[in-house]
Amino acid sequence: MTSPQASCLRAALQVGYHLLDRGSSSPIAVEHTIRVLERSGLFNAGKGSLLQLDGVQRMDASIMEGDHLSAGAVASIEGIIHPITAARLVMEETDHVLLVGPLATKFAEYFKMERHRLRTLPRRLSYGTMLKRKRFLRDRHGTVGAVALDQTGTVSAGASTGGIDRMLPGRVGDTPIIGCGVYADNQTGAVSMTGWGESIIRLAVAKEICDHLAQGTTPATAARLVLQKLVARIKGSAGCLVLTPDGRFTIRHSTPHMMAGWWNGKGEPTAGDRLQ
Repeated sequence: MTSPQASCLRAALQVGYHLLDRGSSSPIAVEHTIRVLERSGLFNAGKGSLLQLDGVQRMDASIMEGDHLSAGAVASIEGIIHPITAARLVMEETDHVLLVGPLATKFAEYFKMERHRLRTLPRRLSYGTMLKRKRFLRDRHGTVGAVALDQTGTVSAGASTGGIDRMLPGRVGDTPIIGCGVYADNQTGAVSMTGWGESIIRLAVAKEICDHLAQGTTPATAARLVLQKLVARIKGSAGCLVLTPDGRFTIRHSTPHMMAGWWNGKGEPTAGDRLQ
């Protein structure tokens, strides 16, 4: 039986591919693919984002295109259905790369972005109590992301997340940090990450995968080498989407499962939780 997540992923892939097929740019395709996932409430992004330990839903997102190396990101944004669009607006409407917190939310409100009622469960917990709970809870995580190649040969990558389960208020992971959660360069490729953000940040994983691609390594080998290093050096865990400007790609993960998919416009989109 097909899971709701797999069905939603296939729908998102169709949206992104049809945009590319009609000549849209890869950043637009990445953004609109991720928007489908954010709106669904089925993933840890947008409507479905997890709550932080103080009971507030805060979200992160980023996007990057490989032609001019333009990038935009938001962190700890609240009440916005599509953080990925806020990230794209940062990239296109400002000279900045990253906006954070309440002023990132205010930025999104200025552009009249669609809002939703915050998922909140106010908790009167002391900071010491939150630290103790954080220490003994097992984290769950799951970022949504996409990579795309358009008709001009430009690659792009994006990601959006609600973070990890029961995180400290204000915690920010790898997703909005360019070079860690996402990276895109027409000379190498595009990478979008998911997983334990703290470990991904410490190795700047997305950029390291692209550095391997620059040396002529295949996408599958580049992803495997960097994920192996992540596990060996810091016991990290992650999954990645990797796409090169000549259309080669790989989906790999060091976690037991990773819901992912791809489509080249032929047949039906492929989606599953074990594709490597």
